[in-house]
Amino acid sequence: MTKVAVVFAEGFEEIEALSPVDVFRRAGFDCSMLGLESASVTGSHGIQVVMDGVFDGNLDAYDLVVLPGGMPGSTNLRDHEGLISALQARNKAGKYIAAICAAPIVLNRAGLLEGRKFTCFPGVEEQITAGEHQTDLVVVDGNIITSRGAGTALAFAYALVDLLGGDGQQLAHTMVYDRLFK
Repeated sequence: MTKVAVVFAEGFEEIEALSPVDVFRRAGFDCSMLGLESASVTGSHGIQVVMDGVFDGNLDAYDLVVLPGGMPGSTNLRDHEGLISALQARNKAGKYIAAICAAPIVLNRAGLLEGRKFTCFPGVEEQITAGEHQTDLVVVDGNIITSRGAGTALAFAYALVDLLGGDGQQLAHTMVYDRLFK
């Protein structure tokens, strides 16, 4: 079974974290919500979420790790040494890492955007010192996947489901997302 971890830090953007979790579970993936430091994490809009577990320094068991944006959630992820090390190990192994909104600052700090294309929330690219910024809703460059923000959370999640061998387009149809732009 496909295993996904979404890592939650205090101040995460709720839509960017919970929309992918919902879509991954609809896709039949084993999706774990991991608190960066605790089993209950509060988002940037005051929504408290109970986690499935707490990050233990190792993300090797997952096919994909997702980093939601939001502030100060993204900076909390960026400043966590154990997470940076785990992401560097994943990247070295060629495993998928995805970040949305401001969370590409975490990838930048880990040195994972060098020579890669990425996208992020408008203006955040000014904090990123490596890579080639794009304005697409979702950018896939090898094992690194990025997206723009809360409004792109479902497009991001469907793209990740497709990348992992699921049928994101069918989910988009079932959830009426594909009819939004017709």
